[in-house]
Amino acid sequence: MDWVQALALGVVQGLTEFLPISSTAHVFIFSKIFGWGDPGAAFSAIIQIGTEMAVIIYFRKDITEVFRNILKAVTDKQFRRSGDAKTSIALVVGSFPILVIGFALRDLIETDVRNLYLVATMLIVFGVILLLVEQYSRPRDTQDLTYKASMLIGLSQALALIPGVSRSGATISAGLALGYSRNQSTRFAFLLAIPAVFASGLFELRHGFDGEFSWGTTLLATIASFCVGMLVIRWFMRFISKYSFSIFGWYRIILGISILLALSSGLLA
Repeated sequence: MDWVQALALGVVQGLTEFLPISSTAHVFIFSKIFGWGDPGAAFSAIIQIGTEMAVIIYFRKDITEVFRNILKAVTDKQFRRSGDAKTSIALVVGSFPILVIGFALRDLIETDVRNLYLVATMLIVFGVILLLVEQYSRPRDTQDLTYKASMLIGLSQALALIPGVSRSGATISAGLALGYSRNQSTRFAFLLAIPAVFASGLFELRHGFDGEFSWGTTLLATIASFCVGMLVIRWFMRFISKYSFSIFGWYRIILGISILLALSSGLLA
């Protein structure tokens, strides 16, 4: 991978990470369209650290509050029963499913699931799910994240190990289905993703010592994803406060069908 390719893929990552359209799928598709081949699961996982840094900066107050609540819950039994304490602990608990499943299926994730037919199919399937959830879900009057809801959202996040599903798409859809608002679902989705993304990215660094990717170009892509991600996350949080996710559902379906048609016609291999 040369410097231009790395920069381009970093920009694509930053543009698509926070939208429920699957950044991994877009990086993969973009590489295939331009004939660059598969950038690899390791490269994709590492450059996501850049966009997660944007999440940490944007949600720094929320993250600080989560840590403060957990520490207080350890020493204060009465506070432990409060909604703030339960929500903070639930966010940590909900991070475990993707960590466990991702480690157990790491070989499969890095090889067999990385093909355009599967990516296109997942784009369509979860595009339909996003439309249905957006249409029929009804937000409840609640702010707290329960342990049960956290585990369900965490399990849905694990589906994002399949390229094309979208981490934010799966977790936001689960949050909406459980009765949380768009803002609540998105906030939970982004906070739950932090441990998983950093664990995955740091774990995949080992491939750099095997020569699977270049340290310089990967760093450039990571920095690019961070810079673009900082702009996109601010826009996206404003967007969801006014508009629905339907446009992203339709976009996924159209893109998935287009990829399948391109594959069947031989335009894409």
